[in-house]
Amino acid sequence: MDAAFTEEQHEIRRTLRELLLKRCGPDGVKAAVRTPPGYDQELWRELAGRLGLPGLALPAAYGGVGCSPTELALACEETGRAVLPSPLIATAALAAPLILALGSAQQREGLLPALATGELTGTLVVPGGQLTTALALTGPNHGGWAGGGRAGGIQARPADDGWRLYGEAGQVLAGHTAEVLVVAAHTGGYARSRTLLFLVRAATADGPDGRRDGGPGVPGLLRTRQTALDETRAQARLELREVPAELLGEGDGDEAAVTAALAATGVVAAAALAAEAVGTADAALTRTVAYVKEREQFGRPIGSFQAVQHRLADLYVRLQAARSAAYYAAWSAGSNGSGAAETDGAAEPGAAALALAQALETLRTVAAEAVQLHGGIGFTWEHEAQLYFKRAAGDELLLGPVHRLRARAAEEAGLFAGGAVRAGAGGGPGRSGAAAVRAPEAVDI
Repeated sequence: MDAAFTEEQHEIRRTLRELLLKRCGPDGVKAAVRTPPGYDQELWRELAGRLGLPGLALPAAYGGVGCSPTELALACEETGRAVLPSPLIATAALAAPLILALGSAQQREGLLPALATGELTGTLVVPGGQLTTALALTGPNHGGWAGGGRAGGIQARPADDGWRLYGEAGQVLAGHTAEVLVVAAHTGGYARSRTLLFLVRAATADGPDGRRDGGPGVPGLLRTRQTALDETRAQARLELREVPAELLGEGDGDEAAVTAALAATGVVAAAALAAEAVGTADAALTRTVAYVKEREQFGRPIGSFQAVQHRLADLYVRLQAARSAAYYAAWSAGSNGSGAAETDGAAEPGAAALALAQALETLRTVAAEAVQLHGGIGFTWEHEAQLYFKRAAGDELLLGPVHRLRARAAEEAGLFAGGAVRAGAGGGPGRSGAAAVRAPEAVDI
C-alpha cells in the first residue's frame, strides 16, 4: 500500500477546494438549502461539467473519469469541508455503482454517461429506512429488509410492458429531484419472495406545495421533500402506485447478485461518507481554533488557556485517526483495481463500517465541542457551527448508529459467535463455530 497521494489526487483536492471556497460559503449553503431542489443547481453543473465529480469512479468507456473510489472519497472530503448540499453521494456512491455492476449493456450506455456528466442525477430507494442494512453496513443484507408486504415495503409485479411497483419509502437521499431511481422491491409473492432492483426513469416536474410528481410517462409516482434535521442532506418520501419500471439487469434477476452488488456499493459509499464526515469535522475544528485565538477573556485569548488547548489537542488526535481510517477504507474499496463495478474484489466490508463509525463519532464530538468553545454565539442560527452539528446528528440518524456499524464490523471479523459460525462453515470440514473464534488481538481489521 502506497500511502502517498499522486499529483492527480492532489490536483483534484486543490481545484475542488478553491472552487468551493469561492462558491460555497456558509451563507451560500443556507441560501441553497431553501431552494426547491435543496442545492445550488448552477454550482452542481459546474462541479459535474468542469470537474467531472459524479463520474470520478466511473470507467471512461461510460463517460467517467476512470479513477478509483479513492479519488471519489478525496472529493467527498472537500465537499464535506464546505458542507456542500448536493446529490453527489446519492448519484456517484449509490445509484451509479449499482447500474454499473448490474445493468444491462443498454442500461449502462443509456444512463451512465448522463450520470457522469451531471445531466441526470440518481439515487437508491430502500423502503423502511433500511439503507445501511441494504448496503450490509449494519447487518446482513439477505432476508426481509425491503419489507415483506405492501404495508412494509415496495412490491413489484410483472406486467405486459415491464414491471409495476407499489409501496412507499421515506428518507430517500435526493429522492425529490433524482431523475433515475434505483428501487429495491420484493417480487415473487410469499412463496418465492426475493428482493431485486428496478429502474424508474422519473421526471422532475414541480407539483403543488413543494411536491414533485412523476411527470409525463411516470404515472403513480409522488415525491415529497421531507423536513430533515440536516437541511444540507435533502431527503424525500416516495409513494409508488403501480409505477412503471424496468428490471435492473438482464434475465429474470438474480437475488444473490443483487445482495452482492449492494454490499460492494456499501463499501464504496461508506468510504465516501466517512471521508465527507472527516472533511466536515476538519472544517469545524479549523474554525474553532481560529476563533479561540481571537476571542479574549480576562485580557488574553481563550486559546492560551491550557484547558482549551487540551480539548483542541484531543480533537485533533481524533480527527487524524478518523482521517487515516477513511483513507484506508477508500483504498480498500478500490484495491481490486476495478472500482465499484466488482462484487468479488478485495474490499473489506469491516474496514468500511469501522471507518464510517469512527468518522461519524469524530464529527459528532468535534461539532459538539465547536458549539461549546464558541460560547453563546455557537448556539445561534446565524453561525456556521450549527451546520456542522446538524450534519453530525443527521448523518448518524441516517447512516448509523455507530454501535451497529461497529457490531457489524466485529461480526465480519469473526469476533461474535454468529460471525464465527459462518466463517467456520466455509473453513473446511470438521471446523466448529467455537474453533473458528479468534482472539481479538489476532484479528486484522
